[in-house]
Amino acid sequence: MAKTKLTVNPNGSLKIEGDFEIVDKSGNVYNLQGREVVSLCRCGQSKNKPFCDGSHKGYFEHDAQAFDLPPKKQ
Repeated sequence: MAKTKLTVNPNGSLKIEGDFEIVDKSGNVYNLQGREVVSLCRCGQSKNKPFCDGSHKGYFEHDAQAFDLPPKKQ
């Protein structure tokens, strides 16, 4: 199985690449029609949620920079 990669795009979507599936809260699988790369909305503006449709342009700002989370609580 290929490793899944999730990229947090600056001022934009979450891009998912690799071997993955996306399900709703009931466990129903979204039919991705064979796509191995999709972008998920994180601004709330998309008309195609949970998928990104580019509506974030000009409405959403987040300078996506990686950082270390604090240690897990025991």
